[in-house]
Amino acid sequence: MNWKTKLGMSAAISGMILAAGCGSKDTAGSAGSEKTYQVGVTQIVEHPSLDAALEGFKKALDEKGLKVEYDVQIAGGDQNNSQTIASNFVGDDVDLIFANSTPSALSALNATKDIPIVFTSVTDPIGAGLVKSFEEPGANITGTTDTHPDAVPSTVKFIDENVEGNKIGMIYNSGEQNSAAQIDLVEKAIKGTDLEIVESSVSTSAEVKQAAEALVGKVDAFYIITDNTVVSALESVISVAGGEDIPLFVGELDSVARGGFAAYGFDYNDIGYEAGLKAADILAGNKKASEIPVEYPQKLKLQISKKAAEAMNVEIKEEWEDAEIID
Repeated sequence: MNWKTKLGMSAAISGMILAAGCGSKDTAGSAGSEKTYQVGVTQIVEHPSLDAALEGFKKALDEKGLKVEYDVQIAGGDQNNSQTIASNFVGDDVDLIFANSTPSALSALNATKDIPIVFTSVTDPIGAGLVKSFEEPGANITGTTDTHPDAVPSTVKFIDENVEGNKIGMIYNSGEQNSAAQIDLVEKAIKGTDLEIVESSVSTSAEVKQAAEALVGKVDAFYIITDNTVVSALESVISVAGGEDIPLFVGELDSVARGGFAAYGFDYNDIGYEAGLKAADILAGNKKASEIPVEYPQKLKLQISKKAAEAMNVEIKEEWEDAEIID
C-alpha cells in the first residue's frame, strides 16, 4: 500500500467519524424528534380514571413531539406485582417511569433513585413519603396529585346540606395510603356538623359488594373516595345504592359517568396531561425532576347524574343549578 492510498483511506475514515459525530449531535439536540425514549408505565389497576390519566400523559408527550415507546404494566391490585414491575423497569434501564397511582409511585421510588419518576393519581404525595414538599419534591421524582384541596370539604358540605340523615357509609381499602389520607380529610371536614362516618374496610375488589350490602340500613348515603380497590368494583356499590335508594357520592367525575350520583371532581385526563408535560421537560433535558414542583388539579366542578338521581330516588333541586347535570 503506497502513501497516497494510506492518505485516502485516512481521509475517508476521518469523514466517517465526523459524519457519525454530526449524526449523534443532531439526534441529541433535536429535543426528542429523532431519539425514541423508553417509558415504563406502572399502574396499580385498570379503571376509567387511571386509564384517562394515562391517555392524557401520552397526549402531552405526543404534542411535544417526542417519540416514545411505552411498556404498560398493570399490577392487578397487588403491591408485590407493582414492586416487581418497577424493578423490571430499572433492569431494562428505561428513560423514565410513569407511576399511575400511589402504590405504583411508592414501588418505583423504592426501586430507583436514579431513573426519573413522574407520578399522577396520587392523593397525598407528602404523607405517602414520595416527596419532601410540593415545591421541592426530591432528587428523581415529581408529578401531579388527584386531590383538590376543596374537593372533600365541598362534598361533605353538600351531603350535610342535602341528605336526610347523618350517617355516611365509606368503603375503602385500609392498606391504600391514599385512602387513609382521604378518610382523615373527611373526618376533619365533618367536625362541626352532625355527620358520622360508618366505615367498612375491604382488602380486594371481590369484597366490595358484600361490604356495601352490610351497610344497608346503617347509612343514609355512600361516599366512595378515590380508593383504587373499591373504584375498580364500583358497579357493585352502584347496584346496592340503586336498589336501596341510597345516594352514592363519589370522588371523581369518571365514577359519576359510571353511575355515581354526584362528585366534586376534575378530569383525570387533565392531571395525566400535566404529568406528561413534566415528563417531556425531563426527557428533553430541559429540567430535572427535582426542579419541577408537584401540582394540584387546576379545575374543580360539581357534577350530578340525572340518571343516577332517578335510580336512587333523589330529587334534583333548583338550587343545584350551578352544577353540571349529566344524563
